[in-house]
Amino acid sequence: MMFIDPHIHMVSRTTYDYMVMREYGVVAVIEPSFWLGQPRTSSGSFKDYFSSLIGWERFRASQFGIQHYCTIGLNPKEANNEALAEMVMELLPLYACKEGVVAIGEIGYDDMTPAEDKYFCQQLELAKELDMLVLIHTPHRNKKAGASRSMDRCVEHGLAPSRVIIDHNNEETVEEVLARGFWAAFTIYPHTKMGNARMVEIVRQYGCDRIIVDSSADWGVSDPLAVPKTAQLMLERGIPEAHVRAVCYENALAAYSQSNQLSETDWLNTLTIDQRELYYGNSVLRGQTPVVEASRDQILIE
Repeated sequence: MMFIDPHIHMVSRTTYDYMVMREYGVVAVIEPSFWLGQPRTSSGSFKDYFSSLIGWERFRASQFGIQHYCTIGLNPKEANNEALAEMVMELLPLYACKEGVVAIGEIGYDDMTPAEDKYFCQQLELAKELDMLVLIHTPHRNKKAGASRSMDRCVEHGLAPSRVIIDHNNEETVEEVLARGFWAAFTIYPHTKMGNARMVEIVRQYGCDRIIVDSSADWGVSDPLAVPKTAQLMLERGIPEAHVRAVCYENALAAYSQSNQLSETDWLNTLTIDQRELYYGNSVLRGQTPVVEASRDQILIE
């Protein structure tokens, strides 16, 4: 079975993670812009970060046969620094239309402050202007209220629910998100968001329509193999294989292919790997023997 992890922060992961993910069947990843653990202090740091998402990370993933895409946005936590947020908003249009950018995101609320609301709405307008998808971050606190308000704002700004992915759902939010026609994504993140056993029961209760599984693996205690591991647990607990394939692969493909930046042919076509390639003079291998002209199903580190 092939997997897509449509929300994973590979800037926080090692190159070894790419190698293992590919061995477990991950063929594509989407990396949303997010908070790095401490506040950025200048617009230049955002510029460099966005550049790495569309540049170095795409290269690094490709060296192991994984297609890399990203979303570009001002995260809600840093929207509260309004002076910096104003400068970042000027950067976003410069990056949002780059190759491999599939959505504006992840945007939404953290503490649901007026500043967060202001820049959330501005980014929804940008998405509407550019005819782009939107990836929503629901808050860790007051999640149900934050999810509801996020969907309200999307509707107010004229965005079709079918073009908005609401992420970090749980048992409190899923029913409303699905009822209103949005995509409902679930982060399998140990101890804090959604465990994989709970995810099994979500799919058992609600089926597989418009439900997406991701890892959100970042600098915290997280697992870049959360999607294939959750798929395996679903199969072991009697979830039909077709439903597992939908929530761990097909739904993410259907949602994000609307961007016209992501297509299944990107990874179904045989890839030729040449790990002798460099990116601005840099290699992913650090002196290891490169794999040359291997198909994506034969990628090995020698």
